[in-house]
Amino acid sequence: MNIIDKWKFCPQCGSHQFKKNSFKSLRCDACGFEYFMNPSSANATFILNSANQLLVIRRKIEPAKGTFDLPGGFADIEEGAEEGALREVKEETGLELNNIQYLFSIPNQYYYSGIDIPTLDLFYEAHISDSSKLQAMDDAEAYYWMNLEDINPNLFGLKSAKEAVTRFLATRKKQ
Repeated sequence: MNIIDKWKFCPQCGSHQFKKNSFKSLRCDACGFEYFMNPSSANATFILNSANQLLVIRRKIEPAKGTFDLPGGFADIEEGAEEGALREVKEETGLELNNIQYLFSIPNQYYYSGIDIPTLDLFYEAHISDSSKLQAMDDAEAYYWMNLEDINPNLFGLKSAKEAVTRFLATRKKQ
């Protein structure tokens, strides 16, 4: 369900006259308050080791529990996109990255609590030489270092991760 279809009352005045104004906004006929549904910022990082293997995690929770994913998650309030990516990597893997490189973004829908939350997923790349602190934590059930030629994007459960891995691997074949 689209979140815009879920809200029935104006958060400013409590009126039931809170109605769809456009595909991305609701407007209250009683007080004039308008709310725009903009995407939440999310991130994921392609982490490569010195053997050019990709770090892949197995999701511990829904959505897509048990499928492959990249370390990542949502940016927090008052946090830059890169800060969010670095924090999420540390929370899920224990790795402290110093440098990440922005690659591309993909619009997405993240199903949570019965609602499709619009997201804008930002993808980064990082290289590490020391993975001694690596461990599966937080949303990650397990981790794997995978050779790029062995990765099947269809094993990634989230739509944007599947598309991102496909794009990432395509760029590596050109190099």
